[in-house]
Amino acid sequence: MNADKIALLTDSCADIPAEVAKQYPIYTVPFTITFGEDSYQDGVTIFPDEVYRRQPEEDVKTSLPSGAVIADTLQKIQDDGYQKVIAILLSSGLSGCYQMVRMMGQDCEGLEIAAFDSFSGSLGEGAMVLTVARWLEEGRSWDTILDMMPRMMRQVYPYFSVDTLEYLKRGGRIGKITAMAGTALGIKPILSFDSATGQLAGTHKIRGRQAAMKKLVQVAASHIDPNKRYNIMWAHGGTPEEGRQIAEMLRETAPDFVQEYSGEIDCTLASYVGPHLLGAAVQVLDEDM
Repeated sequence: MNADKIALLTDSCADIPAEVAKQYPIYTVPFTITFGEDSYQDGVTIFPDEVYRRQPEEDVKTSLPSGAVIADTLQKIQDDGYQKVIAILLSSGLSGCYQMVRMMGQDCEGLEIAAFDSFSGSLGEGAMVLTVARWLEEGRSWDTILDMMPRMMRQVYPYFSVDTLEYLKRGGRIGKITAMAGTALGIKPILSFDSATGQLAGTHKIRGRQAAMKKLVQVAASHIDPNKRYNIMWAHGGTPEEGRQIAEMLRETAPDFVQEYSGEIDCTLASYVGPHLLGAAVQVLDEDM
């Protein structure tokens, strides 16, 4: 059995439902959401429905979890009796959270902290955290987990369909998606994370919402290896009925999954992309995973 007491640290963009996170030693630091002079903590004092309600009329800004919140969380982990921490955080292509936690972790006495840039977010980030949570439950050692992390993280494939590029343009996060313009003609881009930079990048241009949903599932499922086990994941941004449709399509397309994960898009990513985001993902599992 694992002799080390190991905790997991992530941020509010991992989109792990609170009731699921409570089953494991998962600690979450919230991003800050700001409307005008009012600031809130993502998933603590503000939730996605309010972001969607205010977004059309008000400018929304996001910022890193405060240093005080991170410090308090690390202290709470230590007070709870943990000696080591594996931190999996939102892609550095979208945020400085990974760098901030890594730097603070170097100066944290009493805790050994291994910080990982997920190069992902939402479904991808959450799947990585929950995989390590399961490994801890199985009693895998610190060294074994650190050795397996890079390979595991490369085998998570999240994709998202956005209703409009307006909010990405507003927030200056359009990145490699600029060439995907054309939403006025009913084009619904499929996005993922660039494996080299961790920025959002367009993968497909699809005309119409239903066609985009089908393509979203198809592209995610295309990563399945017939000789390997896999998990499926889905998420929605304020559209639960369409989220359920994505879930049904995933189950039909990839029926032999080991586990199914789901979640609602967090306030931070909702601020980036606007309402009606849909997500589908696949995680390929090697024999030792």
